[in-house]
Amino acid sequence: MKLVVFCLFAVWCGSLVGASPRPNDRTLQRKLTEVLRQLNSVRRSLQHGEKMLSTPPLSVEDCCCLSALQCFQENLHVQFNVTERTQGKLYKSLKSPITCGRAEVNFSCVLHVSLQATCQDCDSHPKENAREFFNRLESLIQKGITRLS
Repeated sequence: MKLVVFCLFAVWCGSLVGASPRPNDRTLQRKLTEVLRQLNSVRRSLQHGEKMLSTPPLSVEDCCCLSALQCFQENLHVQFNVTERTQGKLYKSLKSPITCGRAEVNFSCVLHVSLQATCQDCDSHPKENAREFFNRLESLIQKGITRLS
């Protein structure tokens, strides 16, 4: 009888551990939420709304999310003044090891699928205006947050 109770207790404890998010997931979720706030701040201060930028598509395959994130980083660095405070903070947050290092895991890209995925080069993406560029970046960040919830 004691053995059965002990086994049930062990299963119950195991289910509690599996239900709580890992600390890394919570850290990444906070970081992505911070990136989203910074993105909205940059969007409000945007003065070059018609600037054309290479923009990854709205529906990015899971294994190409990291590539798309890097494309957004490159465009932000090259096309915008990242020395300006709000844009610089967004750029730093996108380059953060927390954001980049966990993004591929977050988008459930397993190794065998990753090797088969053919992600577009950043320059091969169609050019869109800055407003669309930031809308798609926001969509990608929200996709990451949703996966963590």
